[in-house]
Amino acid sequence: MKILSKKFSRNSPGSIKLVPENGEDLWHVYNLVRVGDRVTATTYRKVQRDTGAGSESEKLKLRLQLEVEDIDYDAEGESIRLKGKNLTESQHVRLGAYHTLDVGPQQTVTVEKEAWDTVDLDRVQTAADPAASADLAVLLVADGLANLSLVGASATLHRARIEVNMPRKKGAAVAGRDKAVEAFYGRVYAALARHVDWAVVKCLVVAGPGFVKDQFLDWLLAQAQRREDKALLAARAKIIAAPASTAFQHSLKEVLAVPAIASRISDTKAAKEVAAMAAFYAMMGSDPARAFYGPGHVWAAHELGAIQTLLLSEGLFRTKNVAQRKRYVALVDEVREAGGEVLLFSDMHDSGKQLGDLTGVAALLRFPLPEVEDTLMEGDQEAS
Repeated sequence: MKILSKKFSRNSPGSIKLVPENGEDLWHVYNLVRVGDRVTATTYRKVQRDTGAGSESEKLKLRLQLEVEDIDYDAEGESIRLKGKNLTESQHVRLGAYHTLDVGPQQTVTVEKEAWDTVDLDRVQTAADPAASADLAVLLVADGLANLSLVGASATLHRARIEVNMPRKKGAAVAGRDKAVEAFYGRVYAALARHVDWAVVKCLVVAGPGFVKDQFLDWLLAQAQRREDKALLAARAKIIAAPASTAFQHSLKEVLAVPAIASRISDTKAAKEVAAMAAFYAMMGSDPARAFYGPGHVWAAHELGAIQTLLLSEGLFRTKNVAQRKRYVALVDEVREAGGEVLLFSDMHDSGKQLGDLTGVAALLRFPLPEVEDTLMEGDQEAS
């Protein structure tokens, strides 16, 4: 994320001018903008002009400021659509009229808020950190199926799915199998070339069941030699193989938990989330009185000063319920002030989806609270 200017402080009004440079940056913007914020960006509007002989439409470039009322995020299309009332004097869009802003990569955006809270400030700091980019690529590959994803600090971006019907390894169809495998591998190679920037990606993991991943990796490096692909050949030390039960997208979490992979990404938010969820489930199995989930139980543990690690879904902070957001922000601040660790889980990571299944709120405790564990808490059935 490129920060052009910023002028704000905690719990005070202010603004930030920024340029999202990729899909992960857009995810940060999506989580930063809330209903009621004022956002300024470039937009286009069709205008009818009278030419004397009739009328013709012209597409004008405008820079408008909207008071946001609705926010939509499109991960595949890498865009955010903001809808709200126009606050800019313009001969083409009247004041107070509803309009939309489509925000994409490399577009300058200004966000103004009445109050910037702790979670906002953390988001800006993370977004501005160049080390937090999508620097891990994972290729899940099996016979006739491949999925390519980029894993960053705050988002997992699915970039390509290649699926073909492969001839059987037995019978009359086996004669065309080698040709089909070559064509399949060629499409996977093209996806890697299109989506993996070796100047950014620190590691490419080729994972899958059986020997297909190893066979593809051998083919990939041999093909790079034949094509004289200097970028890929120079990056061969960044490519490693890892086991996975399938090549479907859900197996990504298995790959991130492989020790050799975890060590490569140990300083990233994604790795910390995976480790925290593993620790939470382990504690639930060994000492459930020290692993709580659900708003009621977690708040009860907080009131007793018991929270060591707080796990929260970032979706909780995108709520239109201002009072609810303030309550969760206060929880974050108080747990940190008490010496606890707070982890905000991205909905764009599998670990974040796991936490969402547990209401989006969980905690590892400093000491067991069996009397609280056995109590039915109001609010623990709330949807996150």
